[in-house]
Amino acid sequence: MIPLSILDLAPVSAGSTVADSFAASKALAQLAETLGYHRYWLAEHHNMPGIASAATSLLISHLAAATSRIRLGAGGIMLPNHSPLVIAEQFGTLATLYPDRIDLGLGRAPGSDQVTARALRRNQVETEAQFPADIAQLLQYFAEAQPGQPVQAVPGQGLHVPLWILGSSLYGAQLAAQLGLPYAFASHFAPGMMQQAAELYRREFKPSAQLDKPYLMLGLNVFAADTTAEAKRLFTSVQQQFVNLARGTPGLLPAPVDSIDSIWQPHEKAYVQNALSCSVVGDAQAVKQGITDFIARYQPDELMLTSMMHDPAARQHSYRLAAELIN
Repeated sequence: MIPLSILDLAPVSAGSTVADSFAASKALAQLAETLGYHRYWLAEHHNMPGIASAATSLLISHLAAATSRIRLGAGGIMLPNHSPLVIAEQFGTLATLYPDRIDLGLGRAPGSDQVTARALRRNQVETEAQFPADIAQLLQYFAEAQPGQPVQAVPGQGLHVPLWILGSSLYGAQLAAQLGLPYAFASHFAPGMMQQAAELYRREFKPSAQLDKPYLMLGLNVFAADTTAEAKRLFTSVQQQFVNLARGTPGLLPAPVDSIDSIWQPHEKAYVQNALSCSVVGDAQAVKQGITDFIARYQPDELMLTSMMHDPAARQHSYRLAAELIN
């Protein structure tokens, strides 16, 4: 079995608080470590009431302090929102506090709407075009300092924090291949170009100091429960969340419902089912078979599981059931 990892968006469920979300993420990271998951990533989002991982590096540090072995990282930092130097210093600090445990996944999307992007003092056209150059700066800040280098990341310089490129299109796949970096595809919410991106990345990959051959991670929604009926019911939380996003009304992660058909319109159903088509939902046996089939079909080097469940206990149980595949 390939490595299995976890992507956590630090969901804030209806009826709970951000503090509850942080406590749930801490408990889940600790459980993931005991179950043998390889890494645990958090993602940067802004102005989304149902996602509490906006200050991503701070939450990574909180979870790293509560664990001892599992890799922690960003899946990812939306680099155009930030100065590369500041990110180098933040992740240099993390890598110093928690040696050989920190990953830095990088995306070029805002992780927000356009109004929020402006609130982040972000010029979308300029910053997205600057993305490859910003990554080159990060690589320089994490390498050994060169004689006469005018700006150094302290801490950060010489720590070689592993960089990943994140994406949901051919752009990220091509960039990761050119730079010789590992590539994580967001198939858990944008699966449309997964196959083409994977093929392009592997075909055009050029070895680098960090990586000598392609390394592809794919995202997969996993909702496991004791019965398939219960798993499908738990899945309605993220289905409702996507409906709300499509309607422009993001909010807290909704409680599950008995009938999702009472909530969405036909066009919304089609949109959500397409966005979440890379999902495995069912009892333990069905989920294990679904994960195995997904790996056999798409041949990733690593699989990152995500599960936006309303109930933290149900989410933990789901990851326990999926972990039965971990050797």
